[in-house]
This record gives sequence, C-alpha cells and structure tokens, in this order.
Amino acid sequence: MSTALLVLDCQPAVLAALPDTGAREALLARLERAVADVRAAGGTIASVRLGVTEADWAAVPVANATFAALARHRALHHQDRATAVHERLTPRDGDLVVRKTRHGALSTTDLDRQLRGRGITTLVVAGLSTGGAVLSTVLDAADRDYRLHVLSDGVADPDPDLHDTLLRRVLPSRAHLVDTAGLPALLRAGRTGTSMAAAPR
Repeated sequence: MSTALLVLDCQPAVLAALPDTGAREALLARLERAVADVRAAGGTIASVRLGVTEADWAAVPVANATFAALARHRALHHQDRATAVHERLTPRDGDLVVRKTRHGALSTTDLDRQLRGRGITTLVVAGLSTGGAVLSTVLDAADRDYRLHVLSDGVADPDPDLHDTLLRRVLPSRAHLVDTAGLPALLRAGRTGTSMAAAPR
C-alpha cells in the first residue's frame, strides 16, 4: 500500500503543552484507532519525534526564535524519557521511526528517502502541534509532491484559535481533511486505486 500515517511529536513533553488532560487522552485514543486502521489496511506508520543532542543545541542560530529558546534551556534532550514516543503509540517492527531537530518531519531527517523507498506517495499527517510540526510538514510535503491528507481530529495545538484557523483556512489549500471515522474509507480507496482526492473529507 502506498499510504503512510505520519504521527508527529506524540511525546509526553510535547503532549504536556495541551492544557486539557481529557483532550490529551481523547487525542491519544483517536490516534491509537488511526494507527490500528492503517496497520490493518497494510499501510505504513511513521513515528516522528523531536529530540536534540548537545551538538544540535550548539548548531541552533540565535535567529531561530523557537529553537534558540530550546537550546538555551537545554530542552527536549533526545535521551530524556519525556521525548520518547508515547507508550500508547509505541512503534512496532516494520514502522519507520525518525528523530528530528526542527518543526517539520522531513527537513532534518531521512524520512523522505525512507518513504520513497517504500513506494509511499500518500501521507496522512497527524499529531502535534497543528501550528508547528503539522503545518511545517504539510507545507514541505506538498512541495515534494506527496498526495496529502490531514487527520482533522488527530491533530491538536495548545492554541485552539490557531488550530481552528489552520484547519479551516490554511491546511485545506495543501491537503484534504479526513477524520478518524472517514479514514478507513480513505484507506480502502487507496487499496482499490480510487482517487484519494475523492475520498470523504
């Protein structure tokens, strides 16, 4: 199957930025369901986590507003347990697992090469945060000519207004929106060769 689910930054340290514990639990439950659906359909799961080394911190220029702050505080060290993929979404044998050092899943990893090597042409993007990793990954992947979908109820952001604006007005210009209820139909369409763009949104 030529579809991969990208699960972005679903790490305890990142999930903790979501203020509502109930919302975190609900998001994880939906992501668990999405992962199970993609596995059942024969798709690929790609777990992407943010984690930095001493060398990564040292390489961050002062001009990078987000990551310069992380470097100053020595945050998100790659060996910190809080930067591991959440235990409810623990990768399995055969999954792709990459560590990144910037927002996007593709720019500081070899994920694009690994996806191409598996014949992946369609990405379903999920995880955290809508205004960070999700937005950056979708914009980059669109420029790389992937067929793109965003799992609309499988992404979240600490800023609910930003999250809503991106889902309503920004991301649809690059990707089709699909929710977890519609994901199985999207995956069936991918198996039968039906146009993915025509799948439910």
